[in-house]
Amino acid sequence: MKLLPYLLALLCPIILLSSCKKNEEEIATDTKSSFTLEFEHQVNGAALNLNTTTYKNAKGEDFKINVFKYYVSNVKLSKTDGTTYLVPESYFLIDESKPSSKLITVNNVPTGDYTKIEYTIGVDYARNFAGAQTGALDPVNGMFWTWNSGYIFVKLEGTSPQSKAQNNALTFHIGGVLDPNNTIRTYVTEINSANPLRIRTDSKPDMHFIVNAASLFTGTTDVSFTTLNFTMGGANSVIVADNYAKGMFRLDHIHN
Repeated sequence: MKLLPYLLALLCPIILLSSCKKNEEEIATDTKSSFTLEFEHQVNGAALNLNTTTYKNAKGEDFKINVFKYYVSNVKLSKTDGTTYLVPESYFLIDESKPSSKLITVNNVPTGDYTKIEYTIGVDYARNFAGAQTGALDPVNGMFWTWNSGYIFVKLEGTSPQSKAQNNALTFHIGGVLDPNNTIRTYVTEINSANPLRIRTDSKPDMHFIVNAASLFTGTTDVSFTTLNFTMGGANSVIVADNYAKGMFRLDHIHN
């Protein structure tokens, strides 16, 4: 029995060395893996239900949402040491009417611990002037202005009794990349270093974002549907983009 403490003293360094070696292998810089981006749509904390549920904006006005979709692009991950990884060709169209679009798998990401993520809300300047494209950027998705050679970044359509448009319609098609009406916005968030995004070859982490559709109508400027119920680019779209830049996305949690 007196030998037990000595045996433990010998074994512990071996165990620790083995553990460290395994961890180093898991995050070797020459390996790659994947993770998922998950988007959960809400309206001020309530689940988003198209066509049915009535919500209230910051002005207390009732509204329903019939269409809600938007682009997330140019996804970039950062580590604590300052190194970054820009996901190539990362253009994703998220559409509430298509549940599968709200769960995106990002492949071939270098393994490691990432503590920041950022992405464009919309489509970058270059792609807006590259004409009609394929995949998520295909005009068939209903997010391309053929008359303006550019993309709709965020599209929300619905109704409100306070709207003075025909059939009480709400039409918010936010886009445009030229000043003074540039509506490209970027979302950036730090990730808790105690639970970073751990990209490993033996696990596929999930980043869960809450997306607040009502953020279009509040933030920098509270929108009243009596005066603003229709916009397709221009100064009013800037108002809406400034709003959702502040509150549309929130990183809720990560499943590593």
